[in-house]
Amino acid sequence: MSVVRYERQGPVAIVTMNRPEYRNAQNSAMTYALDAAFTAAVDDAEVKVIVLAGEGKHFSAGHDIGTPERDVDVSFERKAVMWWDHVGRPGGDQRYAREMEVYLGMCRRWREIPKPTIAMVQGACIAGGLMLAWVCDLIVASEDAFFSDPVVRMGIPGVEYFAHPWVLGPRAAKEVLFTGDRFSAAQAHDWGMVNRVVPRESLTAETLKLAERIAEMPQFGLALTKRAVNQAEDLMGMRAGMDSVFGLHHFAHAHNAEVSTDSLAGLNARSMKEKQ
Repeated sequence: MSVVRYERQGPVAIVTMNRPEYRNAQNSAMTYALDAAFTAAVDDAEVKVIVLAGEGKHFSAGHDIGTPERDVDVSFERKAVMWWDHVGRPGGDQRYAREMEVYLGMCRRWREIPKPTIAMVQGACIAGGLMLAWVCDLIVASEDAFFSDPVVRMGIPGVEYFAHPWVLGPRAAKEVLFTGDRFSAAQAHDWGMVNRVVPRESLTAETLKLAERIAEMPQFGLALTKRAVNQAEDLMGMRAGMDSVFGLHHFAHAHNAEVSTDSLAGLNARSMKEKQ
């Protein structure tokens, strides 16, 4: 079974994460399957808009930190950054190399996709799942969607793609991180993180309706407009801020490795869920 499905409906490409049994947790195999699907959509001149979806009850529970298919020790084809392979590297060297490529680097690469992207979110959108939604230009969420970045429970200051102050605002970002609590689609909409909140049964139809409306616009005009807004965000410090926080993120990993059982402070997907 492919971990990512790709289909086209007229001018809209739908890229679907397909690990529903693990709440679409993202391993390296999924990362590169997503990248291949996005590349196919970019290369198809008939595609005007890309929708990112998650199969099953949940959009994504985040990074894979505990399924049988977790592949942290597997080499991958490096596309996002120019760095060495993480496999066989000791300590922080290994974590830094892998996460710079698979998480931060890939998310930055996808943020620059020259076609509008829409995250279609239902159920859980947790930690690394937030990163996948945040790189999209728009987010349409079902009423049952919920969000959180609970990694401060591990002593880590947020996920690798640290967009929190820009997509939530500084005060909401601090509340989300300080508490680790879930917040609803309605709250996300109030904070400006989500564009639209719709009934679960209408999620696909409403998302495609929006995508088709956007697809009526000139393709090159959409690409330039996306670049303009992204550049404005970066002038507000987003890219430089992420670089600085990525260092703090890995300092936290290294601290955990020294004072606890591992770089995640001994926590896993189950124990993190229990603390929610």
